[in-house]
Amino acid sequence: MSPELIAILAVGAAIAGLMLAGQRSLRRDLGARIDAVEATLTKRIDGVEAGLTKRIDGVEAALTRRLERV
Repeated sequence: MSPELIAILAVGAAIAGLMLAGQRSLRRDLGARIDAVEATLTKRIDGVEAGLTKRIDGVEAALTRRLERV
């Protein structure tokens, strides 16, 4: 093998290594961000569900009172 070919292959291997390391880091960062968004959305959805349950219970109680009057 000629020295030029060895140099070209070495540069290609180095670039491939850098790309793989960058992708691994990006995947880890995105995973952390997705987990944070998921936790935030879960909290918000739980709050919405609690609020809806409270409102539905209030409507049900109001309807029951009106039905008793009728």
